[in-house]
Amino acid sequence: MSTANLQQRLNDLFGYIRQGKIIEAMNEFYDKDTVMQENANPPTKGLGANIEREKQFMSGVKELTGFTVTASGVGDNVTFYESTSDFVTTGGVPGHVEQVSVAKWKNGKIVHERFYYDTGTH
Repeated sequence: MSTANLQQRLNDLFGYIRQGKIIEAMNEFYDKDTVMQENANPPTKGLGANIEREKQFMSGVKELTGFTVTASGVGDNVTFYESTSDFVTTGGVPGHVEQVSVAKWKNGKIVHERFYYDTGTH
């Protein structure tokens, strides 16, 4: 896949996220055998398991109030982006996450993605 096509896929993914269509995005952009990992936590393997993990997180989110990409890049079947996400929990508490995502792609789908962010515990 050309870097231009990969950039378009990444931009399309951002569009899904901004609309709050997280599960739809996972079905559209992630390989069935995808592996996702947060920081140094053990990876979650398979699209189904990752969708379940995301649904658990989203069950605590009332509303996504912002998603801003502050930097992104595309290389040889790899993308990265730095972003901020703002949301309100079901308990009414505002949340804010700054993170970097590094994704490896194959045939237009993400086969591996790792998120790096500060957990707030030092």
